Amino acid sequence: MVTNDITIAAPLRTAGARGPVRGRLILLGPAFVAAVAYVDPGNFATNSTAGARYGYLLVWVVVAANLAAMLVQTLTAKLGLATGLSLPELCRAHLPRPVNRVMWVQAELVAMATDLAEVIGGAVALYLLFGIPLLAGGLIVGAAAFAVLALRARGFRAFEITIAGLLGVIMLAFAVNLLSARPDVSAAAGGLLPRMHDVDGMMLAAGILGATVMPHVIYVHSALTPNRIPVADEAERRIVAKGLRTDVLLALGAAGAVNLAMLLVAAATFHGSGITGTDTLEGVHAGLAGSLGAVAALGFAVALLLSGLASTSVGTYAGEVIMQGFLRRRVPLAVRRLVTLAPALLVLAVGVDPTRALVLSQVVLSFGIPFALIPVVAFTRRRDLMGSLVNHGATTAAASVITALVVALNLFLLRQLVG
Repeated sequence: MVTNDITIAAPLRTAGARGPVRGRLILLGPAFVAAVAYVDPGNFATNSTAGARYGYLLVWVVVAANLAAMLVQTLTAKLGLATGLSLPELCRAHLPRPVNRVMWVQAELVAMATDLAEVIGGAVALYLLFGIPLLAGGLIVGAAAFAVLALRARGFRAFEITIAGLLGVIMLAFAVNLLSARPDVSAAAGGLLPRMHDVDGMMLAAGILGATVMPHVIYVHSALTPNRIPVADEAERRIVAKGLRTDVLLALGAAGAVNLAMLLVAAATFHGSGITGTDTLEGVHAGLAGSLGAVAALGFAVALLLSGLASTSVGTYAGEVIMQGFLRRRVPLAVRRLVTLAPALLVLAVGVDPTRALVLSQVVLSFGIPFALIPVVAFTRRRDLMGSLVNHGATTAAASVITALVVALNLFLLRQLVG
């Protein structure tokens, strides 16, 4: 029995023996896979539109959404660690069969809406960079996702490091653009005061929320943490849990900085400038070229392409987690890829405005958030499932408030849409 414990605990103890830095690095990774989905092309569309149309008014929405995402992803990571199961697997095990089927259907729709944003964004980037037609670009992005997903066969670290590297390049591009744009710091600070001017702003805020708190990545993150680092006892489990919290703080902090930079660049460059067309990705690209120069436009397009490639890989993985967890069925990766890719290719083929489709996809995603959030909160408050990692009362209360606000916002938007 002692021999088994030593064998199981080897990864954590071996890493710790190599020094405090390596001991911590082994705990990082899953949240960076989740974080890249928080800076997907949908974020480019919603944040750029928000900054161009409303200036710094919606800064508070971006900040609040990112803080909410940090809490949500922390609970999600902890859920997988404590139970050894992904969220879809837990739903199948603990929810009535009809409810589980409804959960599966909406999760599949969320996966399709996610892929819609990611493939379209990547296709637009290829058009901006190389003049490749949108439909052909969508096919290229969809195919390229297989190469990134293939890294999983070499172990979780290769996949995590690649995704984190792509996130780093996206951060660098927006850091350069932010320095060039020179936003008004005082006005940006004023944007931290929660307020809203009109229903259109409310819709855009919902899009920002849908593009930031991503339901599909809740499913993915919960599948990345179970049994990732075997632990021998409760003390080691707590060490891993602490590492996962650090992972979320670093990764989501980076994603939040990128989202905020997107809005600030658009606000500083376009709001009140008289530059037209900035409600589209093509218009933002052209506006950056005219206002900040070719380097800024190139950085935007490259970041958009890498965002689409990385996030569509994570989106396809989400589809696999959803199917396997809710239905206990596996489908070939090619089939899974085609199912989520088809709506995006259809949109590109019929000529729907790409940016409009992106923003609407984020609104759809915001409606999927409660279906992922409510089970996460319900499961993480159960001591019989979580053991010593069960939520504190204050954590459950905060997560419940966030869930209630999201549901209320979605009901308001539904009323506006049908009215």
